Amino acid sequence: MRTVCVSLGERSYEIRVGSGLLARLGEWCRDLGVSRRCAVITDERVAGHYLGRVMGSLEGAGLEPVAVTVPAGEGSKRWQVVHRCHDALAAARLERRSLVVALGGGVVGDLAGFVAATYLRGVPFVQVPTTLLAQVDSSVGGKVGINLGAGKNLVGAFYQPRLVVADLDTLGTLPEREYRAGLAEVIKYGAIADGSFFGRLEGVMGGLLSRDAGVLEEVVARCCEIKAQVVSEDEVEGGRREILNFGHTIGHAWEAVAGYGRWLHGEAIAVGQVLEAELSCRVVGLAREVRDRLEGLLERAGLPTRVRWTGRRVERLLGAMRLDKKVRDGRIRFVLLRGLGCAEWGHVVEEGLVREVLGS
Repeated sequence: MRTVCVSLGERSYEIRVGSGLLARLGEWCRDLGVSRRCAVITDERVAGHYLGRVMGSLEGAGLEPVAVTVPAGEGSKRWQVVHRCHDALAAARLERRSLVVALGGGVVGDLAGFVAATYLRGVPFVQVPTTLLAQVDSSVGGKVGINLGAGKNLVGAFYQPRLVVADLDTLGTLPEREYRAGLAEVIKYGAIADGSFFGRLEGVMGGLLSRDAGVLEEVVARCCEIKAQVVSEDEVEGGRREILNFGHTIGHAWEAVAGYGRWLHGEAIAVGQVLEAELSCRVVGLAREVRDRLEGLLERAGLPTRVRWTGRRVERLLGAMRLDKKVRDGRIRFVLLRGLGCAEWGHVVEEGLVREVLGS
């Protein structure tokens, strides 16, 4: 097992990465000093694979868990599902020291974290991510929230978990398309923060695609180290943490315009990364060879890198981007690359150029 610390003073916590970790989840949760009564929020698909194992681990450690199951998919990140979860926690008589365990991918983590942040004005929660994307990205850093029709994650909070347990064995049941979508976030970390790691990914992509356990442990832990360092420096995205949004300004807009669930998050940000790398070439002088390496690695991961958009669709994308959380005074801002491992945030790009790149 590899352990990564997110250093945030009294809100610091560990990310534990390895195989066979679900069996120890109960004892680790108990050691957090929480009440015996707790809740596991998961989705219908994950429940069939891992809920019994998690409930057994918690019960074996002397805890009294109740299961709350929601529909699988992005559609669960909405107010109606939040209210259902709140009602379930109240019916189970959870208290302020009661624990919420988020068992699932990014949707469950965002939803359960938001439920924990808002129930009784905040109860402790633990992230147990079961997808590659959640293990390397959404489970770490304390961003929790739900979607609105106007855009993704427009309602939410910064609310840190008490612990993250990334059991690599759970990736064995992940569908191929979802697994490959997670590789988009993995590749992003090399692009924005560690050029050597990007080169390492080029060398081990075959092992990643075959889900080699040793390669996965190394790569997942390194991604978590990068994110932990960034979050420790800038918890609430007032500056450097914005680099984690590389590819997301366009990617989130495409998710909203296409309709949530039609494209997976990783697929949308793969396209977003290529287009924002193209903007980087035109605005800050990123070498085209770097842009091409990025596109090539995303393609090797089996991810889409180009979409042909009509003029009308481009205008809808721009409209969605104007609702991005990084917009200032109505101006769309981007994370751009100057080189591999060298990302800059806060770049305002003229809409005419954005239109041109989207339509290319």
